[in-house]
Amino acid sequence: MRATPEPATNRSRTIRYHSPEDDKKKLFSQSGLEQLRALSDGRTPAPPISSHVGLEFVSVAEGDVVMTAQPDESHYNPIGSVHGGFFATVLDSVCGCAVHSTLPAGVGYTSLEIKVSFLRPITAETGTVTAHGWVTRRGKTAAFVEADIRDREGRVLATASSTCLIIAMGVTQ
Repeated sequence: MRATPEPATNRSRTIRYHSPEDDKKKLFSQSGLEQLRALSDGRTPAPPISSHVGLEFVSVAEGDVVMTAQPDESHYNPIGSVHGGFFATVLDSVCGCAVHSTLPAGVGYTSLEIKVSFLRPITAETGTVTAHGWVTRRGKTAAFVEADIRDREGRVLATASSTCLIIAMGVTQ
């Protein structure tokens, strides 16, 4: 006979976001650095993914972006620690934004690959984590990026390396 599990504490999380810009002409009229600075200072609403993982900009410079994220129990996997997808999402975001910061107006990017190394677990008790992404090489069609996530004490929790494809977006797409 199976024992009935104790009832879990019910919790909820509400995610609020603005739909991304539909007007591609307007969106790609600025350089990537200008776009990210508008996001960072609140002139442009944050992308929807930000509300899922509590992403916020700390600093934006050409080829170098720092963000924080807020892990909580809603990110847990079955063994009671933050799911690897949280790490990957935060690292992919900071890598992509580092590349984005190097792009002229009318140019976009997409992730081709990301390799994540998980070094330490994250739990809700870890608190706010800081992700840093920096471009190591940017060519005409591809950019190479490194990133890490650190806890409040500066311990490295995960690292990543990524390759992004650089795409001329045009204004008709």
